[in-house]
Amino acid sequence: MSYLKYKGYTGSVEFDAEDNSFYGKVLGLHRDGILFEGDSADEIKKDFEESIDEYLESCAQRGVEPEKPYSGKLVLRMESDLHGEAAERAASLGISLNEFITRAIKGALAK
Repeated sequence: MSYLKYKGYTGSVEFDAEDNSFYGKVLGLHRDGILFEGDSADEIKKDFEESIDEYLESCAQRGVEPEKPYSGKLVLRMESDLHGEAAERAASLGISLNEFITRAIKGALAK
């Protein structure tokens, strides 16, 4: 799977071998669904960007705040022992558990 980025939105891109076409959707939206398609890389990129522009314009015309792809809030479930270990390590470093988890995710993404 590939991804496109535009104006803070990320779209997934997949290929349909039967139809010989590309299709995708904007990721991270819960309320609004934005789909796009094209027969070439240039076409799907153009349709993705036009779909985002149309969505933002539609929201503005209706006086509605566009949905943000990701809020920055995350509900996380883990084993209680792991939760305790992470909290203890964060405390020993003098940082919050939130900061500890954020650093761990950044480290994993950097690899």
